Amino acid sequence: MAGRAEALLLLLCFALSPSAGAQDTNPYAKFHRPPDIVNSRYGPHTRNVLDVWKADTLAPAPLLVYIHGGGFLSGDKTNLPPALLRQFLDAGIAVASINYRYTTDAPYPAPMLDGARAVQYLRENHERYYIDPKRVAAAGGSAGGGISLWLAYHDDLADPAASDDTAHRSTRLRCAVGVGAQSTYDPVVMERLVGAVILQHPGFEPFCGIKQPDWKTPAARRCFEDSSPVNHLSADDPPVLLLYDQPDAPLGTLSLNQAAHHPAFGEFLKEKAAKLRVTVKVVRLEDFTGAPLPQMYPKIVSFLREFCGF
Repeated sequence: MAGRAEALLLLLCFALSPSAGAQDTNPYAKFHRPPDIVNSRYGPHTRNVLDVWKADTLAPAPLLVYIHGGGFLSGDKTNLPPALLRQFLDAGIAVASINYRYTTDAPYPAPMLDGARAVQYLRENHERYYIDPKRVAAAGGSAGGGISLWLAYHDDLADPAASDDTAHRSTRLRCAVGVGAQSTYDPVVMERLVGAVILQHPGFEPFCGIKQPDWKTPAARRCFEDSSPVNHLSADDPPVLLLYDQPDAPLGTLSLNQAAHHPAFGEFLKEKAAKLRVTVKVVRLEDFTGAPLPQMYPKIVSFLREFCGF
């Protein structure tokens, strides 16, 4: 969900980019190089588009699919932090940044299914983008991190019987990365983890298309439980890296943004994953020796190298 984690990432990146002021007329001006492919359509909705930056490699490159945050209500593929893009490309990792349907257009599971469809599309077109279809990861801030986790843990959505060739492709990931990501979207669990303030988040009602008085109905329970990445964990799931730049403040003292991006979500997932021997690494604000954001990017690349074969 939208908040301080992605906002701070973007503020840092704008500060690093000499052409950031041109973003209103050219959203790609803030990047050190424009995408090789702009607005490639991966599905029927107007927001089913993505941009691709090819890596300068001799062999097909591993691919990082970036999924923006925004509480499932806002955001855009051009929110990809420029400094993070540079880190990936310098490491020989191709990048695709996607748009997906907001829950105000189509509630859950639409955003997650759009993320899955984008992965399938990119695998289908791996020769065009010069990527290795076996080495695909997803990463994002806040809601984008949640979608990345859901894709990492959900069963493969490939449909061999579909008439659409794209749907035949696997949706499974090599690994996933989340910055300020939520591991559950169940309001009952979220309240237990970070306090009642989280229930004020404007993304809840459109997320499942259900008003708050009906959150305990069977339909609401099914939606909140199925949308929560932690509920799809199994022993064969890939490694995950979670980074949090919010302080581990006690419940009752948290702002809404602090609650939405609290490291308790990472620790909750890590505890569940440990029982299945699935790798979940959580990096918290307290783990940084200096300013946290500049240190995040190398940690992400190192994780992709060590655990994901990138």
